[in-house]
Parts: sequence; structure tokens; C-alpha cells
Amino acid sequence: MTNPSPKNQSALGARLSVILVRPESPENIGLAARAMKNTGFGSLRLVGVDRLEPPAWRTAVHAEDVLSGCAFFPTLSAGVADLNVVFASTARRRQNFSSLRLEEAVSRLRAFGPPSRIGLVFGNERTGLTSAELALSNFRYSIPQAARQPSYNLASAVLLTLFEIFRREGAAAAETELRQVDVPLPFSEQEACLRLILRKLEERRFLHATNARHATEMVRDLVGRLSITAGDRRLLLAMFSHAGDDPERRG
Repeated sequence: MTNPSPKNQSALGARLSVILVRPESPENIGLAARAMKNTGFGSLRLVGVDRLEPPAWRTAVHAEDVLSGCAFFPTLSAGVADLNVVFASTARRRQNFSSLRLEEAVSRLRAFGPPSRIGLVFGNERTGLTSAELALSNFRYSIPQAARQPSYNLASAVLLTLFEIFRREGAAAAETELRQVDVPLPFSEQEACLRLILRKLEERRFLHATNARHATEMVRDLVGRLSITAGDRRLLLAMFSHAGDDPERRG
């Protein structure tokens, strides 16, 4: 289904999708849509949900067009496959994944100019994103909060993130154009390149039974932050192909 293009949607808003993963509350879906409309964004993707319940429409005040155009995906992998760079919100730090502050994440995000397609991923209200789901992102970020407080409500996290982007976009309108980075590959192609690298590392015995999970997550984090472009892929594959040539075996 084609996402709507609200009249007040910004240039960045036309390239950015909000992705809600396994949301439990229909009300939160509607409130997230309202937050999107408030800040000029229109592309909503839902993972693990196959229809909208009536409460979502009741809370999506003046944002019914966002809900009408939302797209449904069975898995997060399918939901990010066509995007070039993916940012995931997480309330807690994970051992093998680096995390940015919100303002740092927004700065990184805004550096990806047209035609880069960007995804903002938000997890389930109670459990957040799993480690496997976090691995399907280039960057992770967290929203500041008082240390003893629980994580933000899902719709609140969406609003806080989008408002920071909206605020920064407005401030930048009077500034000189940002330095933009090269357009990354679609995420599905980044994943294919990463899988090849991991296979090469297994062949070289860098990955083995005792460190496989830990090392794989760290490699995913490192490669993900590269936001691989076509040129990066050529270089990486050439490097790992060359690394596979063992001089002792040739001798």
C-alpha cells in the first residue's frame, strides 16, 4: 500500500518511515500516527500487525490519512529491506551494540541526503526490541530520561524523536546546506554483504563455537555503523576475498 504524502510533509519526511514492531496497543498506533502528522511525516510501517483496530482510529485525531496509508509487514527484516539506513530506539544499552544519544542520532540521520530512504524503528511497549531486531539496524539510540523512571511510552518515544528531527530541520532552513554522505545500499543488500563477511570469518576460524554469538553481534554493530555504500561493498568484499588467500597454502 502506498504511504500518504501530507501537504505539510517536509523533504526529509518524504524519505523517512516510522516502523512500529509488534505494538500491543492500538491506541499507541493512533497516537504515533498523530505525532507523525504533527511533525510532518507520513510513512508508517507496522510489523507483526496485520490490521488496524478501532481504537487506533479514535486516537489518530486528524491523522487518519497516515493510518490509511500504513503498510503491514510480517517481519522487521521485510519492513526495512528497501531502506538505505535504519535507526532503532532502545531504552537500555546492550553489551554488543553501541548506542547514540538522541541528538547524535538526529545529526547522523540528517546527514543522509536524497535519495537515501531512512527508517526509525520502535519496539514493543513492554519488551522493546530484541537483540535480533536491533541487529537489523545501522544505528541504535536512546532518549534521555530520569535514571529511575521506566522507559517512555511508545507513542511518546515516537513524538520525542520526530520533534527533535522537526526542530532541527526548521533551524537548518536558514543555514548553509549540510554536508551529505553517499547513499547507502538498500538494507537487504547490506545484510547480504554482512552475511558473506561473517561466512569468511567462520572460514578463517575468527568465529567459532565459543565466541560466535558475542563476536557476530559486535561485527554486526561495526559493519552496520558503516551504512555500506556500493563502493564500501566492493572494497570490503575485495579485502575479505584477498584475506582468504593463505600464502602458506599456496607455497
